[in-house]
Amino acid sequence: MTTATLMKLSDETLEILKNFASLNSNILVKPGNTLKTVTPVKNVMGTAEVKETFDQEFGIWDLNKFLGTVSLFNDPSFTFTEKYVTISGGGSSVKYYYCEPSLLTTVNKELKVPEMVIDFVLTEEQLSELMRAASVLGLNDLSVNSDGGTLNMVVFDKQDPSSNTYTVELGEVPTSDDFDFHFRVDNLKMLPGDYTVSISAKSVSQFESTTRDLTYYVALESTSRYEG
Repeated sequence: MTTATLMKLSDETLEILKNFASLNSNILVKPGNTLKTVTPVKNVMGTAEVKETFDQEFGIWDLNKFLGTVSLFNDPSFTFTEKYVTISGGGSSVKYYYCEPSLLTTVNKELKVPEMVIDFVLTEEQLSELMRAASVLGLNDLSVNSDGGTLNMVVFDKQDPSSNTYTVELGEVPTSDDFDFHFRVDNLKMLPGDYTVSISAKSVSQFESTTRDLTYYVALESTSRYEG
């Protein structure tokens, strides 16, 4: 006998799924209330705890198409069965079939977070300012560095030493270590909000939301430098 679970999805959960679709076009949802995704090249991972608890595993091949389907309904209900979910509302419904999990790019093991050597708060306004500057100036890279007294985030193009740069000062450096951590701007696809940023000397960083159970792990570029 096929079991079915009827539920709603909150606006916040749909917002997280839309953001995760910018990292990976597909997703595997596992039983529980945690959503996880990872980019196809495994250099960015997102994880979020949501209000809903899912009873079974299901895979979505094209997350944007799934969310587009959901948007056809004003106040949709979701009935999850073994092979598909029925999305319904206002007398209409659609039967949306799951994807075979083996075809999806998934998070298949827990990330072991190394010791962090620096942490600071990055506000929504600061991150938005940096992303706008990178877009306007056509810059692909971002640096977190110290000039001896001030912690800076700088967007630049490491392929062009004479490129324009845009700097946001974050305040006093919280450590005496010498560092210059590099990121690809394209990897910083966080939902708007304030984040506590922690960076390790071993090629990974953590962006943890200060207002919701949402965390991104972003790989550092090989050009990063740290001297403790």
